Amino acid sequence: MALPCILLVDDNKTRSQQLEIILRFMEYRVETVDSSNYDSSACELEQLFGIFIGNGINNQDAIIGVIADKAGKIPVVLLIDKDAFLQVSTVLSNDVFHLLEWPVTYPGLKLITDKISASYGRQDSGQQQVIQRSPVDRRGYDRRFSALDRLKGNSQAVVNIRKSIDQVAASDATVLVLGESGTGKEIIARALHDASLRRSKLFVPINCGAIPGELLESELFGHEKGAFTGALSARQGRFEMAEGGTLFLDEIGDMPMAMQVKLLRVLQERSFERVGSNKTIHCDVRVIAATHRHLEDEIKESRFREDLFYRLNVFPIEVSPLRDRTEDIPLLVKDIIACMEASNRGSVRFTNASLAVLKQYEWPGNIRELANLIERMAIIYPNGQVDVINLPEKFQQYSVPDETSITTETVNIDTVDLSAKMEVNDTIENLPAVLTQLPKQGIDLKEYLTVMEGDLIRQALNECNGVVAHAAKRLNMRRTTLVEKLRKYDLQR
Repeated sequence: MALPCILLVDDNKTRSQQLEIILRFMEYRVETVDSSNYDSSACELEQLFGIFIGNGINNQDAIIGVIADKAGKIPVVLLIDKDAFLQVSTVLSNDVFHLLEWPVTYPGLKLITDKISASYGRQDSGQQQVIQRSPVDRRGYDRRFSALDRLKGNSQAVVNIRKSIDQVAASDATVLVLGESGTGKEIIARALHDASLRRSKLFVPINCGAIPGELLESELFGHEKGAFTGALSARQGRFEMAEGGTLFLDEIGDMPMAMQVKLLRVLQERSFERVGSNKTIHCDVRVIAATHRHLEDEIKESRFREDLFYRLNVFPIEVSPLRDRTEDIPLLVKDIIACMEASNRGSVRFTNASLAVLKQYEWPGNIRELANLIERMAIIYPNGQVDVINLPEKFQQYSVPDETSITTETVNIDTVDLSAKMEVNDTIENLPAVLTQLPKQGIDLKEYLTVMEGDLIRQALNECNGVVAHAAKRLNMRRTTLVEKLRKYDLQR
């Protein structure tokens, strides 16, 4: 049976090569063309599983329009950099099945292919597999794919979140996601969107705490040409971009009071005006908000409006910190490593003993901190094995349970067979904390040592709260030498 074919149209060779590798790993046949010969694919149009187009190709709008007309009901996915997200016109967004932020992760790409699969029926014809659109349209998306692929964990806390998403997905109720920084609140918001009836429209995120208050109104509602200094042209805001879809307001607790009043009006009246315009624009947008703050305390301190809180808190979802669901850590480690493998960002293995130690740590940075640790270990020990002795010093204070102290079993990754790539000798644990095995393809030793030195300097600075003298002592070097290396690696104290 022939593999399903994906047509990839992109002028960015690096991006197309990276995406092609991931898609072929997912067992798709990929035809890669550029904007000059986008209609010369060897795949028959009716056999295409989907069409992926890279943002920034020549005559982009015209080509996407032509492809969308010729493709009919074949899904068109547009790869777009996060910085260029707002530059996509509403007309263009109507021609595509989904806007996919680049760089893409394996779970994110798998979710898109699952969405495409949900709207297809498969039937065999001789030796070839022909993929045809089922009578169900894009809104007939199979609920089996909602949320489950993105929410990793078997703890009761994750089970409760899945249940809450399933309960509220079909409604347009405003949802408030509460939890500490790094717990994955945006993942939950995206999962909720993908499980809703608005899944075929855009999911538009905005971090209310990262944008200055004087610019936030323009970001949310857009502006007209000449509305203020620098407004050289009219621009859509996030509410217009999310029309028919979902708007995710991250860190809503950091929104200035003046903007809270305007947001409350939009939520109540479902209408707004662009900055510099008196024309009312009606909107059909579902709002999901998130914050790490305790909004009840913010209300008492007069930093958050009580009426806005009740408007947002229609259906709250609380996300537990990682320290309260440490039983999920092995599964999270497995998923993070699989994502790194799929995006060619290296790989590493963790012994059961090291996982047992990770489960004892408090994780103030939650899943984000865990992901950063794994990536750091993959840099220091590429394609190697991480045992307790290889973990940073802050983990050395924890004892290893007896039942795991003598085992060297590692996390088994379903999606990638790492055992075929990393054969670790039994004497590995007796070696110093360096590269445990030379990769088969070899390494650039100078680059490897440079990366490792920079990473260790960063770690020392972090553990010493940026005090250079203390970090130099930890690294057993002179302070002046460390200052020179900080300049070399462009590191901040």
